[in-house]
Amino acid sequence: MGILSANDIRKMKYEEKENKLIELKAELSKQRALIAAGGALENPTKARLLKRTIARLLTIMREEERSP
Repeated sequence: MGILSANDIRKMKYEEKENKLIELKAELSKQRALIAAGGALENPTKARLLKRTIARLLTIMREEERSP
């Protein structure tokens, strides 16, 4: 899974960012399914951290698209 910092994301190539985004969204989906099923979670804050990392990744990708 791995939570990424903004500096780590900025160092990645665009294709790597897209792949990481897909991976993080899949992981978040699994976490939401566990929460909905009422299962015991290893790390209850993992879903929140995943959402923050996805938002950070999308923000940086959009910044790079808009920069000249």
